[in-house]
Order: sequence, then structure tokens, then C-alpha cells
Amino acid sequence: MPYRKPWIRWGVAGLALTLAASASAQSSLRDESLDAQRTQAELQERIDNADEAVREQLRELRQAREETRRLQAYNEELAPIVERQAATFDERRSGVESLAETREALPGMMREMVERLGSWVEQDMPFLRDERLARVASLESTLSQADLSSAEKLERVLAAWRAELDYGRELDAWRGELPGDTPRDVDFLRIGRVGWYYLTPDGHQGGVWKAETGEWQTLEESALAEVRKGLRIVREQRAPAMLDLPVSQPVEDAS
Repeated sequence: MPYRKPWIRWGVAGLALTLAASASAQSSLRDESLDAQRTQAELQERIDNADEAVREQLRELRQAREETRRLQAYNEELAPIVERQAATFDERRSGVESLAETREALPGMMREMVERLGSWVEQDMPFLRDERLARVASLESTLSQADLSSAEKLERVLAAWRAELDYGRELDAWRGELPGDTPRDVDFLRIGRVGWYYLTPDGHQGGVWKAETGEWQTLEESALAEVRKGLRIVREQRAPAMLDLPVSQPVEDAS
């Protein structure tokens, strides 16, 4: 068996150990490198995810700001509309409150209107007196009817007042009875509330009502002719024309 020197054996063994250590070191370095790469990849992924989350939050923030601007602009447009609606609401509320107060006061107001109308008829020229007083009496009965609404009652009261007011703006003629010691039928002519006249059927006698004395005053022939003309005008038997007649109501001196 050949002899080998001890240092040669050690050198071979040392070399083997060195190579083994080197291989182990290289393996360890590869593992560390792979771990580092994995760590870097994971870190990059987290950074990318974080960046995407930040970008999403920025988008949401921009959308929120844009929505806020739109809402502010919309509120600015709505503000005057809301103010007008509030003012209208206040007016309507005041109107409702006023209407409620009026409804409470309406029965008394209508009663007063009927009483004033009756007083007016009593003090006015007594043309169509029975008819007009009957209208007032009908109103008094109407106000007591429970089956009629306040609106219906008010309409009837106002209609009666309109009828009385119309008497002052119209010409009218009718045949009726002239009271007296010997009642007789005559033709009446009324010119508003200014003049009220009568004429006998033969046209030879007539008179004018004098409010100051509450009596009839006899008319002269010239005035009788004017009454005849007035009757023909009202009955559309001739064209309208001026009438020269004494008045029933006293004329105030304007000087």
C-alpha cells in the first residue's frame, strides 16, 4: 500500500469542506435573494394597492366636491323660489285666518245688511213699495233657514241690494193703482230715483211725487206732454230724447 503524506489527505478533505461550505453559502444566498425578491414583490403589491386605494379616494373626493358645488348652485337657485313660496304661504295663511274671522262675523253682517236694506226702502220714494218690502221680508226668512249655506244666503242678500241699486240707473214704466180717496189705475213713469210720475189713461191728468212732502204734486200740461213722451220712450214707441220734467228729490244748491 503506497504511503500518502498527511497534508495531502488534509488538503483534499479541506477542499471538500470548502466546496461544501461554498455550495451551502450559495444556496443560502439564493434563498435570501428569493426571499428578498418575494418581500420586494409583496411590498410593491402593497404599494400598488395603497396607490390604487389613494387614487380611488381622490376620485371619490373630487366627485364629492363636484356634487357639493352642484348642490350649492341648486340651493342658490332654489333660495328665491323658497322665499316666494314662504311669502305666498304666509299670505294664504293670513287669508285663511281672515276668512275664518269673516265666516264667524258673516251672519251678523248679513243681518245688518238686510236691516239697512229695509230701512232704505222705507225711506225711499214709495214706488213698487209692496214688492220691495216683500223682497226684504223674504231675505229675513232666508237668513233663518238652516238648510241654506252661508254662501247661498249671502248671494241672495247681494242680489236684493243689486236690484235696489239698479232702480237708480234705469227708466221704468208700469200700470198700477194710485192710492187716494178714490183709487184708480194710472201709468207710472220712473226715471231712476230722480223722478217718479203718473199719468191717467186719458193723458189729461198727472203728477210728480215730491219726496219733501211725501205727496203727489199736480203737473201742468207741458209736463204732462213730457210724461207722455217718457212713457213712449220706455215702451220703445219712439227714439230716446231729453225730458224736461220737475224732479221728485230736492236739488241741492251747488253754489
